[in-house]
Amino acid sequence: MEQDLMREKFIDILARFTVYTGIHLPDDVYAKLTELRKDETSAMARVIYDAMFDNLAMAREMNRPCCQDTGVIQYFVQAGTGFPLIDGIEHCLQEAVKRATVIGPLRHNAVEIFDEKNTGNNVGTKIPWIDWEIVPASDEVTITAYMAGGGCSLPGSARVLMPLEGYEGVVKFVFDQVTSYGINACPPLLIGIGIGGSVEVAAKLSKKALLRPLGTQNPNPRGAELESRIETGLNNIQIGPGGLSGVKSVMGVHIEQAARHPATLAVGLSTGCWAHRRSVIKIGPALEYNIISHKGARL
Repeated sequence: MEQDLMREKFIDILARFTVYTGIHLPDDVYAKLTELRKDETSAMARVIYDAMFDNLAMAREMNRPCCQDTGVIQYFVQAGTGFPLIDGIEHCLQEAVKRATVIGPLRHNAVEIFDEKNTGNNVGTKIPWIDWEIVPASDEVTITAYMAGGGCSLPGSARVLMPLEGYEGVVKFVFDQVTSYGINACPPLLIGIGIGGSVEVAAKLSKKALLRPLGTQNPNPRGAELESRIETGLNNIQIGPGGLSGVKSVMGVHIEQAARHPATLAVGLSTGCWAHRRSVIKIGPALEYNIISHKGARL
C-alpha cells in the first residue's frame, strides 16, 4: 500500500508539473524575451512583444496555458537506477498527462496514425514521447517536460548531406528551412541543430539542443563559433516577433553533435517558438522536488 500511495503522489506531482509547464515560461526564456523587447525599434515589433507579455500575465492570472496549442507532450527522463519508482515512471507519466489534460486544461492533440482519431486525453501510441537516459548510482530522477505546438514542428527537418557539402551545406540547410517555414513557429525562434552521421541521430540531437538553457554554448570552440555565426546571420534577416519584421529573428542557436561516419554528414533542425515551454524538475527518493527551470516555483 505504501508503494501505491507513493505512486499516486508521484503522478500528482507530474500532472501539476505538466500543467505548470504550459502556463509559465522558464526563467531564461522570459529574460531573453525581455531583452529582445528592449532591442526593438519599430512600433509594430513593440506591439507584438507587448501582446506576448500581456498574454503571459493573463496566463498566470487565469491559471491557463499561455498558448492554446499545448502540443504533443514530450518528456526527457534522466532516471537514477536507485529511484524507488523507476519501474513505473512510464506509466506514471501517461497517467499524469491524462490528469493534466483535464485540470490544465490541455488541448487534445494526440491523433492516432492510420485511424485518424483523436484519443481525447493526449495519450496515444508511444505518446507522450519519452526519451530515456539511465544514471548509475543515483536515487533521483530529472524530468524535462516540453510542449511544442504544431507550428514548432512544421519547420522541423533532417537530411543526410554528401561530405563534400561540408558545414557550408549544414548552414545552407538551416537557412533554407528557417526562411521557408520558420514563420510558422511564431518567432522569435529558438533554433536547435543536430549534426551527426545519420538522419535519426541528427534529428534527435536537434531536439535535445532545444533543451539547453539559453545563453549556453557548444563546448567545442568551433561549434560555439558556428552557433554565433548562424545566430548573427538569422538575426540579420530581421524576421522579427511574429514574423512581422524587427531587429532580431531568434532567441538563440544551439548545436549538438555526434561523431559521424567518414562518408556521411547529417543535419537535423528543430525549432522552438517564443512561448518555449520547457520545464525541468528534479525529484528525490522521498518525492521531494525542485523545479530547476523556474527559480522558487512550487506546485
